[in-house]
Amino acid sequence: MRAVRYGSFALLIIAVASLALWGALRGLPGIWGVLIGAAIGGGFILMTALSVLVTANLDPASTMAVVLGGWLLKVVVLVGVLLVIKDMAFYDTVALFVTVVGALIATLGTEVWGIITARVTYVS
Repeated sequence: MRAVRYGSFALLIIAVASLALWGALRGLPGIWGVLIGAAIGGGFILMTALSVLVTANLDPASTMAVVLGGWLLKVVVLVGVLLVIKDMAFYDTVALFVTVVGALIATLGTEVWGIITARVTYVS
């Protein structure tokens, strides 16, 4: 749960900072690029964490099947979205790319931090 919370917070910070930067630099196309990039980059990582959370009480094989199926679905959706918007001019491609990379790095980094710093009770 900490991973999803930290990842969501990091995505929000990256999105707001990118909106301010690319909105000032490129105007409305920059804003659209940031919004699409944040949805792609942050959504990709956060959906994986949420699928693990939802299947936490299932056996490991079922959890892995859901995570793998979700990952494959996300890749298909990502390719579909990119194919649909590739020739459109309403967004800035540089803003989209920078935001996707920033969102991926920030969300993944904060999720890892949330997991490794969690206090977990264990019995030996």
